[in-house]
This record gives sequence, structure tokens and C-alpha cells, in this order.
Amino acid sequence: MRCKIIITAICFGMSAALFAQSVYPGQHAGKMKKETVAPVQLESFDLKDVRLLPSRFRENMTRDSTWMVSIDVNRLLHSFRTNAGVFAGREGGYMSVKKLGGWESLDCELRGHTTGHLLSAYGLMYAATGSEIFKLKGDSIVNGLAETQKALGNGYLSAFPEELINRNLRGTSVWAPWYTLHKLFSGLIDQYLYADNGLALEVAKEMGDWAYRKLKPQSEEVRRRMIRNEFGGINESFYNLYALTGNEDYHWLAEYFYHNDVIDPLKELKDDLGTKHTNTFIPKVIAEARNYELTRDETSRKLTDFFWHTMIDHHTFAPGCSSQKEHFFDTGHFSNYLNGYTGETCCTYNMLKLSRHLFCWTGDVKVADYYERALYNHILGQQDPESGMVCYFLPLLSGSHKVYSTKENSFWCCVGSGFESHAKYGEAIYYRNDKGIYVNLFIPSEVNWKEKGMTLRQETAFPAEETTTITVHAKEPVMTTVYLRYPSWSGKATVRVNGKKQTVRQTPGSYIALARKWHDGDRIEATYPMQVHIETTPDNRYKGALLYGPIVLAGERGTEGMKTPFSNPALYNDYYTYDYQVPEGLKTTLQIDMKHPERALQRIGKEMKFTTLQGDTIRPLYDMHRQRYVVYWDLVGRNDK
Repeated sequence: MRCKIIITAICFGMSAALFAQSVYPGQHAGKMKKETVAPVQLESFDLKDVRLLPSRFRENMTRDSTWMVSIDVNRLLHSFRTNAGVFAGREGGYMSVKKLGGWESLDCELRGHTTGHLLSAYGLMYAATGSEIFKLKGDSIVNGLAETQKALGNGYLSAFPEELINRNLRGTSVWAPWYTLHKLFSGLIDQYLYADNGLALEVAKEMGDWAYRKLKPQSEEVRRRMIRNEFGGINESFYNLYALTGNEDYHWLAEYFYHNDVIDPLKELKDDLGTKHTNTFIPKVIAEARNYELTRDETSRKLTDFFWHTMIDHHTFAPGCSSQKEHFFDTGHFSNYLNGYTGETCCTYNMLKLSRHLFCWTGDVKVADYYERALYNHILGQQDPESGMVCYFLPLLSGSHKVYSTKENSFWCCVGSGFESHAKYGEAIYYRNDKGIYVNLFIPSEVNWKEKGMTLRQETAFPAEETTTITVHAKEPVMTTVYLRYPSWSGKATVRVNGKKQTVRQTPGSYIALARKWHDGDRIEATYPMQVHIETTPDNRYKGALLYGPIVLAGERGTEGMKTPFSNPALYNDYYTYDYQVPEGLKTTLQIDMKHPERALQRIGKEMKFTTLQGDTIRPLYDMHRQRYVVYWDLVGRNDK
């Protein structure tokens, strides 16, 4: 999504955050009137049952939470109150509220989307930490939104006038009003699911009733004209609202936003992505995933599976991201699109959401492998550790650098989706079924499996170290199976239980099953050897990225010619046209033995730092901040036939 305004801004060096939520099998037990009817292999733990332990992930989450807490609720409600005319009796009136800038400016047609994202993020952070401050912030926003909805009088709720919806129906110029409402619906639903806010559900239902009354009388011609505009995952929200209430009107609304031109080719298993807008596309498939879960529609399942594999196998860069200048491109010329505008973060956010649905259905380790790669290389590295600000794109142009948001005057879509991502790292580490518990990610954390009276505590320095240690805590012995992901990137794994080496018959790209009666204090140690390997572009075997296990490595290229000092990395919000001013002659070649790439790198100490034979310093891409870098090298070497 590209904003139509450019606003000068200064980065104030505070913390940032990160991304609208979905419902996965097994979550939020007891809140659904319509449960999942499709067969699933695994269920997701509720986020409140997982706690992060000290790690880079928790550091990101802490920076995220700091910025989230600092944002004044009145600022987030200002544009909603302006639209509804709700100012009477307020001390100082609306003029005393410092208005948000960037995409939240009163002249930006997407205003209000950040409030929706933050409703989700406050709910997620409350579930992930248990801290009451996040519930209080969410409650305050919901109360303010309910007040403005009541003032408008017909169930409509937005930071912009209903006329933007009318323009959409007429086919006249307007940006993406339903996209923005999707964020609001999702945020309200998440407030109910994660923070038990019943008022949030009532507000969402009134919005849904308004939408039904608005759209039910419209002709098919109007419908098709309307959905040509980006509408995000509004149909996913209506499926979720239907699941929560059982109200068939909301199911009708979900189907109303079925986009024939996009989804029909997928039904025929056609890769007809062309140069379509990537992040407009993915949420529509997420809605199909929810349709399958709620109705067992096999067509929705097949097209979802086909789309996911098409994306991963053909449209995804080494860090797990996709899109260039927000769009699909001709993958027959893949290496031509390694520019400064690759990897819109919202696309990765949505691909991770879609991946979780597929993993619950299939338990496929390939899905878990992708999730790990995208999480570490893109999402984890989206946030600047110094300022907490986040990136719109992950540029793969050699010599480019990350361009960060600003605290006051950005609020791009990737800042909004950003507010959620760093709050919900715990959601995909563990899964369960009637056979046992799955350990998918090697992130320091603790999961409480309440039904079994069992807790797993995972401690690791991965990826700096190859070993993860899991300690079992249980009041009574528990007979179950612990499934350890055996990643496709791993060498021969070693597993010990209470110091005793276990026989590992599985191979990489599967799960190691440890079935036994577990006692309090039992200890699992799993070691996954990591190797350096090359991933070349499909059209050019001499253009490739280096990886160490699942971690994409990047070469340091300094700060020569950078436009601004990196205490203020992005003077303008020109993320879409940013001129990286790459110095002439910047070195992009790498001398390497194609059959034995590990010979080209030497690791320095225990940290994730390497040097090459030609003197390059190589680090994980997620650690590459405030300087230029190279990810895709021009490879030169022997034994490459």
C-alpha cells in the first residue's frame, strides 16, 4: 500500500512496535458460536499461555511495548471524534489534542487504520505479558470508539466520513476505505478475544449490521465495481465475526467480498499473479482459509494450499519476503528485481498469518521452516534496535540500507502491521494435538499446557548456538510425546534426554518424536548442526545469498554517501522513491567455492559474525542496521559446474 501524501518528519529515537489478527484452530476456546469444522492436525496455544524469556525477541517486544504505551489515547481517537463531532464538554476542546501525522493526518484517506492495528496490538501485548497497562489502553480506545459510534447514530464507525464508502460504491476516486475498516474490525475482535472486552464485540457487531444494511441492496454491478478497490482482509473479519456470533448476516458479508478476478484463477490452480498488488492479494486468500475452516469448502482449501506453495516456491526472496514496489513481478527475470523496494513488510506479515492456518491443517514442516526464515530474517530485523522504528521495505539492492519510520509522522501500513508482530512472537513457537506438543521455533520461552498440567521451558542462544534445552515441569508424571522440529537446513541432529543420547531415526524436514512419561525436571537437549549454504536466484546461478542454517547473512558496506546521519535515518517519508545513492564501485562480488561455500567464511568467536577470504565482514541480515549491506552477491569461484 502506498500513501498519497509525503510529509517531512524527524525521527525522535523512541521505541517502536508491530501487526490484524486471525483466529486459528484451538484458540479462544468457548468464545466461538461457530467452531472450526474442517479437519486439522494441530491446534494453536493461546498467546496468554506462552511467555518469552530473555532474548532478542523479547528485547524487540519491550521496545514495541514502550512506544505503544507512550501513544496518547486521545490522539488515536482524535480523527474519529472529528468525524463524529464529539467534542462537547471536553477540557480544552479538540484543538488541544496533538494530531498524528503521516498516514494518520486528517487529509489522508487511510486515517484510523493505526488505531485498529493498535487495538490488536494492545490485546496481543496484554495476552503476551499479562500487564494491565495494555488492557487499560485498549479499554480506553474501545470506550471512545463506542461513544463516537453512538454519536453517528447508524452503526457506522470510522475516522473518515461515510461518503468515502459511497464514493467506493459509485466507482469514483477514493483510496481504500474498506481496507481501513478491516483494521478496525480486526482490532475490535482482537480486543474481545485477547482482552475479554465485551463492549468491543458489541461495537463490531453494530458495524457489521451497518455494513449489511449498506451492502445488501446493492446490485452485482456495484459489488464488482466496489471490490476493485483494495479492501484488505475485510472478508476475513466478517468470517471471524460470524464465528463469534453465529449471525448469518456476517457470513453473507464475508462472501460478498469474494473477489472473482483474483480468486477464480486460483480455483483452477493457475499462477495468474502477473503484476498484481501483492498485499492486496494475500488477505483474500486468508479469507478463503477461514471459509474452509468454518464450512469445510474443499475448493477454498485447495486454492489456499496452491497459493501458499506458489508464493514460497516462486515469489519469495531469500529472507522470506515477497513483492517489489508492492507488486508481483516476472519471476523468469527474478534477479532483475533485486532493488531498493523489495519485501513490503505487510506482505510477510500476511504470509505468516496464512502459514499458521496451513500448519494447523497439515503439520507440514515445510510451512514451519518458512515461518522461521521469514520471522528471523524479515520481521525480527524490521525493527531498528536503537530507535525502535520499523521499515516499510526490506531492500535487497546491493549497497542499500534500511529506511525507518518516524515516531510522529509515518504511521504507514507496515508501522500498523508492525505494532502487532513484535507483540505476538509467542504465537507460533508451540502447537499441540491429542498425541503431544510440537516445538516449532527455537526461541527462549515457556509454554503452559494447562490441560496436561505441564510446562515446557525452552532456553537457547540460537542461532548463535546450535543447541536448545527444554526442561519439563509437571506436578504429576505426564504420558505424552514431545515433537521437536528437525529443520530442513540442519545437519545430523543429536538429542539427549536427561543426558542420555537418543536414537534419531528421522531425517531433516520432519519431526523427532520423544514419547515417554515425563517427570518434573526432565531435560531435553537438541543440537542442530548449522552449515553455510548458497541460495541462488532461479534465473542466475551466479547471483546468490549466503545463509547459515536459516539465517540470511549480509556483508557490511559502511555508511559512505548516506544522505542523513543515522541518528535520524529517514529525513523524509519517501520509502517508495527513496534514493539510496549507492556509491560507484561498491563491491558486490564474492570469491567462493560453489560446492563448499563454508570454505569462504570464517566465524569470529561465539557471536554471529564471519569474515571472508577477501576481507568482508558478514553478519545476520536482522543485525544489519544503519549501514549499507549486500545480501545477493555476484558469485565468482571454482567448482561451479
